[in-house]
Amino acid sequence: MTAYSADGHEEIRALAARVAEEVYAPMAEDLDVHRRPLPVQERRRLGELGFLGIAHPERYGGSGAPLAEALAVIEEFAKQCRPAAFQVFEANTGPAQVIGHLGTEEQRERWLPGIISGEKTMAVAISEPDAGSAATDMRTLAKPVDGGYLLEGTKRWISNGGEADQYLVYARLSDAPGAKGIGALVVEKGMAGLSFGQQERLMGFRGIPSADVIFDGVFVPEENVVVPAGDFGKLFTVFSIERLGNATMSLAIGQAALDRTIAYVQEREQFGKPLIEFQSVQVTLADMLLQVEAARLLIQRAAAAAGTGLPDPLQVSLAKCTANEMAKRVSDLAMQLHGGNGYTEEYGIERLHRDAHGWAIAGGTPTMQRIRIVSELLGRRFDQRA
Repeated sequence: MTAYSADGHEEIRALAARVAEEVYAPMAEDLDVHRRPLPVQERRRLGELGFLGIAHPERYGGSGAPLAEALAVIEEFAKQCRPAAFQVFEANTGPAQVIGHLGTEEQRERWLPGIISGEKTMAVAISEPDAGSAATDMRTLAKPVDGGYLLEGTKRWISNGGEADQYLVYARLSDAPGAKGIGALVVEKGMAGLSFGQQERLMGFRGIPSADVIFDGVFVPEENVVVPAGDFGKLFTVFSIERLGNATMSLAIGQAALDRTIAYVQEREQFGKPLIEFQSVQVTLADMLLQVEAARLLIQRAAAAAGTGLPDPLQVSLAKCTANEMAKRVSDLAMQLHGGNGYTEEYGIERLHRDAHGWAIAGGTPTMQRIRIVSELLGRRFDQRA
């Protein structure tokens, strides 16, 4: 497809907003209520429209645009339908970026075109039953054998688990302790020994599948190793892109809650006048706008500094922490200003609030982001086990 120019930034945002409102907003409630993922044909439609390859090089079918353009599209979709936005998020800011930045040319040619077209999806598998925030405690083991590795272990809270075609699995590729033994390899759906747990019934994130991914002696060929043992630091540097995508999902939730509330308080009347005429409502609305715009500026700063490369981890943690907490607060305030209507499913506010909590947990909680903020600020690491 044709690459987007810098002048096309607002055009691609406008196109995304139109497609999201016309095509995906009408299906958002149904996907949530019935916990159904976005249909495959809709994912392919997103690929055909070019939304899944915005932040990937042209030679693989992408647009080669700055990360900021992908984030703008993610925001517009997420304001209307998070399951659709998730497909754009996963393709542009998820594990495909690890392939793009750290994989071999052969791996990029093998996996990226399918992701960009919407024919394939790739999920990232990091967390385990006993290794969430403490990611380096992971026990999933890739044992070297002739021609590759035998993979044993279980990954938990895997978004798109059971639905994705490929899994970028963080695992121990050597006996070295802590982060030194961790690398990453790609497991293909259908490989012998790969299975999935039951779909989780989450408070939010409905329409975005989540399940355990189980490896029982899965043979993974050598050519599927993306990052060898000892390069865990590189993996998490690229993971900053995913965290910036996560922050944008939260931004979209906050913006959507704000937009709906602005309309509601001008239409809804109590005591003979519109809600907006009450000073307490004005103050609350101002607080909502302040929080949304603060998060937006932090995200924009991190994205602008990254360009088509990697963002600064400190800027990303500041943006993610702020946006995650903003989305929870602003959607809660929106529910309060909507009164009883905000507590119904009809207005969509409660769905925004449920999803806000999910994005704050995913990709590193606000608490962990605060620890990373201080670590990056001081240029040192803190041992949480000491």
